[in-house]
Amino acid sequence: MSFSSEWLALREPADLDARNRVLLAHVAAMLVGTDAPTVTDLGAGTGSTVRALAPQLPERTGWRLVDADASLLARASWELPEDRVETRVLDLAAELDTALDGAVDLVSCSALLDLVSLDWMTGLAQALKARELPFYAALTYDGRADLTSRHPLDAALIDAVNQHQHTDKGFGPALGPDGAAAAIEQLEAVGFSVESGRSDWVLEPDEAALQKALVTGWAEAAAELGALSPTDIEEWRAARFAAIEAGTLEIRVGHVDVFARP
Repeated sequence: MSFSSEWLALREPADLDARNRVLLAHVAAMLVGTDAPTVTDLGAGTGSTVRALAPQLPERTGWRLVDADASLLARASWELPEDRVETRVLDLAAELDTALDGAVDLVSCSALLDLVSLDWMTGLAQALKARELPFYAALTYDGRADLTSRHPLDAALIDAVNQHQHTDKGFGPALGPDGAAAAIEQLEAVGFSVESGRSDWVLEPDEAALQKALVTGWAEAAAELGALSPTDIEEWRAARFAAIEAGTLEIRVGHVDVFARP
């Protein structure tokens, strides 16, 4: 599963604002005193996890960025210090063990665990346990979505989106909104100590571009699922675009951050 660099750039400020500050502090505290730790970031995209975490971590932290999309990793390598970044083009669905090879002090990911399957998450938990590696996963969508000025089709539309989230995203049937809960369960099952906290997007009227992209994506997901008529979907999309353009729409999207240690 890959996403466009445009979408990743559009969402990054909201991601940065939403990250759970308590868990960020706990990740940073764990690595205090480590001179040059190495972080392996799974599904790294253009490096948003680095930009969020780097200010919290030791100056000489090294980054191993793993993604199936070479073009996204190339963009990440342009924007990050060359001497501290290694990129690996790997299919995480099939090459997870390879992604975790080498000296690593922390494994991270952002907006990934809602896309993976239960089997994959179970395998990740077991691989982390075998290597005794801590794990920080940010911004896993949990199915909560609230829009101001309620529309009669909101509930049905979001329900369709959440059903669509369970379709195969390249790892088998996706966990979707159950991603964070499943991750916590699997990590605790292998004996990890797990903390979690909300990291909700709160998109204000001045974030119109991201609001429009989100509404468009939700409408497309509902259309692909076929749970609502095209007429209903277009009515909902048009009403939400009108509210965005009027500057009256606020959207809250539920996410959960997880930090797990052996």
